[in-house]
Amino acid sequence: MMKRNQLVLGNKTLKDITEDIVKPVETLPSKQWLSLFLSAKVLLLFYISMIAIIIANGMGLLGVNNPVAWGTMIITFVFWIGIGHAGTLISAILFLFRQKWRTSVARTAEAMTVFAVMTAGIFPLIHTGRPWLDFWLFPYPNQRGPLWTNFRSPLLWDVFAVSTYATVSAVFWYIGMVPDLATIRDRAVHPLRKKIYGILSFGWRGTAKQWSHFEMLYMLLAGLSTPLVLSVHTIVSFDFAVSNVPGWHTTIFPPYFVAGAIFSGFGMVVTLMTLVRIGFPQFKDYITIDHMEVMNKIIMATGLMVGYAYGSEFFIAWYSGNAYEKFAFINRAFGPYAWSYWIMICCNVVIPQLFWKKSFRRSIPIMFTVSIFVNIGMWFERFVITVTSLHRDFLPSSWGMYAWSFFDTGVLVGSFGLFLTLFLLYLRVLPAISIAEVKPVMNVGKETHGGHHG
Repeated sequence: MMKRNQLVLGNKTLKDITEDIVKPVETLPSKQWLSLFLSAKVLLLFYISMIAIIIANGMGLLGVNNPVAWGTMIITFVFWIGIGHAGTLISAILFLFRQKWRTSVARTAEAMTVFAVMTAGIFPLIHTGRPWLDFWLFPYPNQRGPLWTNFRSPLLWDVFAVSTYATVSAVFWYIGMVPDLATIRDRAVHPLRKKIYGILSFGWRGTAKQWSHFEMLYMLLAGLSTPLVLSVHTIVSFDFAVSNVPGWHTTIFPPYFVAGAIFSGFGMVVTLMTLVRIGFPQFKDYITIDHMEVMNKIIMATGLMVGYAYGSEFFIAWYSGNAYEKFAFINRAFGPYAWSYWIMICCNVVIPQLFWKKSFRRSIPIMFTVSIFVNIGMWFERFVITVTSLHRDFLPSSWGMYAWSFFDTGVLVGSFGLFLTLFLLYLRVLPAISIAEVKPVMNVGKETHGGHHG
């Protein structure tokens, strides 16, 4: 006999599910939420001021120099794009594979994807040095004669990949909310509130025909989103892999970047879900320890993939017989930036091994701590790849160090202000868990499955 764990705890009725999920939208914000939101707002204003100062005075305020021409802007761009991968994986791929446990966490993971991609998109625009000319990146009829976008450049592929990913993710996230927005509209007492949610819900009435069209569209969007999970970070990896710089010129980058993106994305999902459980106690019956444990298993599995990629890079550098490749990786592990390499190894490979123990996978303090370390480690991974490959190239006469500045720290820390401000607003004005998806799975696990064969 086998009994599956329940996906919704607390013997909820259909009415209880609706009441619990819409409560943060319909009630006044708590003091804890207000203090968090004000902190994020201060960080956001600091971020805006940092960007304004950098645009006004130039990229010289950052640590970029010769030879390290790619710095914090590109490192943090790749970091935030990676964060956005778990949301689409949970919502689209697990939906196609009929994984019912995704229902409670998919909505918030999708929101995280949209906000992370929005945060990421700002960095390459500033990195160009002249953000007011960034529209040159788009191929459109212009008066500039032969000056045209270079379609052979992976940097241009980034523009198309990231903008497509942002668009499809936002549409997928929004379409999934339409039935729940209609629920809030129908419960609204204030006429303005009813009007706003009425517009947002596109006149949803919940008829059989509407549900049929909704499910077909949701399936199509899930199918469109799935290849984007693989393609976007693959194209981001091409920024590095198509160059001839030792340490970048490697064919393992596409799968390695995708595994790392899912790894860091799930780390951020666990961080945010832990905070949501604390901030909204009624959600503990929907985002259960079982949900968190499954995500911790994915973190452990993708962490092992990333660890394998680190090892294979060293093996291939040695096996190639290329002196420059060998030097790039020896320098990475034992050169001036060795400290950053070993921080990356500890955070991404060693610490997630705690999840082999079941009690650690199910402990909120431990999983929260590990998820923080995972995200620190994944930022350092991008730092290691970018900076250690550039600071010592083919000619010792052109070697140099990255001149990290206060403004590098400012844009990195400040970007979390933008992300958290958007995320906290989302928790207050939109249903954080899908009512329409949780209700059909509320009894899964209550019945006992078993029997004899033969």
